[in-house]
Amino acid sequence: MTYGAALIPPPGGVAERCAGNVKAAADLHSIVKPAGAGRPTGLSELSENEIQKAVFKHLRIRGAKNAFWFHPKNASADMAGRKAGIHFALGVEPGIPDVIVIKQWSIHAPGGPKYNRVYALELKRESRRGKKKTRHEMRQFLCRSALERCGVTVGIAYGLDEALAWLEQHGLLVGRAA
Repeated sequence: MTYGAALIPPPGGVAERCAGNVKAAADLHSIVKPAGAGRPTGLSELSENEIQKAVFKHLRIRGAKNAFWFHPKNASADMAGRKAGIHFALGVEPGIPDVIVIKQWSIHAPGGPKYNRVYALELKRESRRGKKKTRHEMRQFLCRSALERCGVTVGIAYGLDEALAWLEQHGLLVGRAA
């Protein structure tokens, strides 16, 4: 099952992928705006779901070559009782970050040895920055720590702009958001 990416990335760069696809170019333009741009005053900030949808649009349109991304559909943080027991038995791990990207890199030159790198990004609303950590956020911290000990590159992004910047910094998005 594929959540966000085709197993074989489309050939060519972003311009080639979007050539002739006016809707994809328009969609990308609509989500490239900085946070708050084009939003009338008084509207609330982007929710985590809205941030996540925008991040995956960016990955679909300008994701790096040889990368596979997905969102791990985990159970709700406040689940209790029988459902919590079922999810525990199924291996659901509370606190897994929202965006997982696996990227293949070449060590030296094209055709040289290859290795894979795993990236995990937790998305937060901008208003969560600096707030007291909830019990769920403490579990997320423990999960991110365990992932880091296993060699996963882990990050937290507050808002869409930070999320896109983190993905660009790690070479997972081609180009820069305007």
